[in-house]
Amino acid sequence: MSGFSADWLALREPYDLRARDSLVRDAVSGAFAGYPSLRVVDLACGTGSTLRALAPHLPAHQHWRLTDNDLSLLARASAAPCPQGVTVNAVPLDLNRDLEAALDGPVDLITISALLDLVSQEWLERLAVETVARAIPLYAALSYDGRIEFDPSDASDPAVIAAVNAHQRTDKGFGRALGPAAASAAVARFETLGYSVVHGKSDWVIGPHDRDIQSELLAGWASAGRDIGQLSLADAVGWLTRRRDMVAAGRSSMRVGHVDIFARPMGTR
Repeated sequence: MSGFSADWLALREPYDLRARDSLVRDAVSGAFAGYPSLRVVDLACGTGSTLRALAPHLPAHQHWRLTDNDLSLLARASAAPCPQGVTVNAVPLDLNRDLEAALDGPVDLITISALLDLVSQEWLERLAVETVARAIPLYAALSYDGRIEFDPSDASDPAVIAAVNAHQRTDKGFGRALGPAAASAAVARFETLGYSVVHGKSDWVIGPHDRDIQSELLAGWASAGRDIGQLSLADAVGWLTRRRDMVAAGRSSMRVGHVDIFARPMGTR
């Protein structure tokens, strides 16, 4: 499952990279310090942004198994230049149906970015059980947690944010999505299953000059509110128009809340 265009993934990648929590990333790096090589499975890889973000912080010799059900994105990911010592294997997979197959074989680390908030409680349970049964560490980054802050504010912001968060809980291809509750649910489940979990905020911080991503986000949020019937057409258009005017004037900033987690078996190095 991916469901996102290559253009959108390219637009958001610099903000993702900047947002990733350094303490969580350092915990991942420290867990594999001294390993001569590393075998990584990246679930819903998109165009390969997780590899590009994480590979420089891991042992020099790495093999990545990139999985996605979008063949176009998977082709882009596998064709992208890799750091020296890093090899990739692209595997087309429907993670809703074939999660267990994605984790088969020798794996040292599972990585996920911007996925957990799209999956259901049932799918998260499958992931947790399969991960723990294999005693594999998991790095899950950039899970949206429901926080959106605007500067300056608009009177309709709370209604739009509530609508966005309601939309996040609709079915994204894995059943009813966890949405903003995903990161906390994952932390709780892995800790219950005996894993040690490090987590931290990985918020997008978007300034007045970041007009392209603001425009995309604002349009998407207004549409989301309309899709579930929580915003009237007049309210959605009015809010979007006012916020776009702020962006055009160079006086709009926003913060979008995300969480990174690293879960690993207790007692491992």
